[in-house]
Formats: sequence, structure tokens, C-alpha cells
Amino acid sequence: MLIVIAAILGVLLVFFVAFAFWLPSFIMTGNRQTLKEAFDWQTDHYDTSFYQDLEKTDYTVKGFEDYELHVQFLKNPNPTTKYIILSHGYTDNRMGSLKYVPMYLDLGFNCIIYDLRGHGENESTFTTYGVREGKDLKCLVDDTRERYPDITVLGLHGESLGAATTITSLKYMPEVDFVVADCGFSDIENVLKEGYRNAHLPTGLVDIANVTGKIRYHYAIKEMRPIDSLDENEIPVLFLHGENDTFILPKNSEDMAARTKGYKEIYIIPGAGHAQSVLTEPELYKEYVRQYLVTLEIDEQEIRN
Repeated sequence: MLIVIAAILGVLLVFFVAFAFWLPSFIMTGNRQTLKEAFDWQTDHYDTSFYQDLEKTDYTVKGFEDYELHVQFLKNPNPTTKYIILSHGYTDNRMGSLKYVPMYLDLGFNCIIYDLRGHGENESTFTTYGVREGKDLKCLVDDTRERYPDITVLGLHGESLGAATTITSLKYMPEVDFVVADCGFSDIENVLKEGYRNAHLPTGLVDIANVTGKIRYHYAIKEMRPIDSLDENEIPVLFLHGENDTFILPKNSEDMAARTKGYKEIYIIPGAGHAQSVLTEPELYKEYVRQYLVTLEIDEQEIRN
């Protein structure tokens, strides 16, 4: 009888250990969309015909530890020396940034879209929710400055994971003039625990993944905290968040807005779910961004027109 009990306990222990080490993989290596899948989703939700007519340049940039990032430059039909780098959300790719491109074209920017680490055409790897991705973005900013020496204004815009990446990059003091952070998380731990609560699962699973993630990937969940990059930040940040975002709660943006040292604005978009603000209230969204840029006196006359 004791042998049977010992065998059962042994099996349960093996199962628990296997599950514990699978958890961080589930959290950090979700299924990624192909470029076609992402573009098709965009096309189903708004008019993407503008994209076909834009002059495009594809290239790669060496990110953190020489990780190769696939990048696409979208030239504004009207000559401009203003540039914006857009970062997409988790499991998406550079096509997911297209929803913001018409707005920035209208505001007089050239647009740079790219695949975040482990997404799109990049080599498959795990996500660190801003830690390595923020370093990649700093490399992309440096490359952009060197590649386009005519730059007079350079901004960053991020959505969800892209917002977290953008905020995290501020730790490395990128040479940029402003930031727009849409539905970003202050730390991934609170997002995961909220999701587990909503799914009626024990939040202690996140604590287990914290430990096994550190062992398996050398990065702990609790280390993935974009908000900690804001204590010394003086780059202006516009925080935007959907009122009905139940995936990443608006409190994340509110907490980050309270934490940043520099100029900030924050707006909650009525009726918008996660990463849906620009589609739910496109004119309001654009007006918030436009007024923010006017306040910063970024080519004010051009923006007013």
C-alpha cells in the first residue's frame, strides 16, 4: 500500500514540476500571427487601401545582442522631416500598427513599423514583456537617427506590449521628442493575475511561473515592469486607454502617468476595449494626439493645418 501511495505521489510530483515549467512557456511564447493574418484582420476592421499606395522600404536592424528586427519605412506622400516609430501588440506584427498610420501621415510624419522580438518575420523567441524589447527599440531609435539624418522630430507610439516596450525603452534615454503609449501595462504580473481571477484560476500560478520562468528563460515575471523606467524619465508621454479594456485595466496607464517625472497627459477613450481606441473613436483619438503635439510645440503650424 505504501508503495502505491509513494508511486502516486511521485507521479503527481512529476506532473506538478512539468506543469510548473510549462507555465512560463504558455505566458511568454503565445501563437504569433503571420503578416497576412494580421493584415487581413486590419482589412476586415477598417480601410487599409492607403497602404498599397505608400512608398515602402524594407530593411533589417540589429537589436539587443544583435537580434535581427524586420523593419518597414512608410514614406509620407508629402515631404517631411518628422518621423514616428510604431510598436505593435503581443502576438501581432508590424501590420498591427497600420491602424495608426493614416493619423500620423495626416499629422505630417513618416512612419516606421517593425516586428517586435519573436514576432512577424523575426526569429522565433520568447517575449520578456518589455525587458529585451525595450533595448531593441533603443537600437532601432539609434539606427533611425543614423539612417535618416534629416530628422527634426522623432516620436514613439506603442500599443499594448508595444506601449510597454516603448515605456521600458525610456530607461535607456532614447533620443526621441515624445511618446504616445496606448493601453500599456505598468507590470505584466498584475495583468496576468487579473486574467487568472477572471478565469476563476488561482493567481498563485503566476507566482509559480515567476520562479520557473527565471530558471527556464533567465527572466522572472516580476522583473517585467515598464513603470519602473519612468522614475527619471523627462520625455513627454501621452497615455491613452480604452474605458472598457478588461484585459489591461486603465489603472495601468493611470499609475504610469502618476509615476513619470516629465510632462504627461492621459485620456480614457469612452466605450473602447483593449487596443480598440483608435477604431472606436478615431476623430477623438486623433484630436488628443494632435493637441498633445501642439502643446509640445512640435511643428505647431503644420499640425494646425
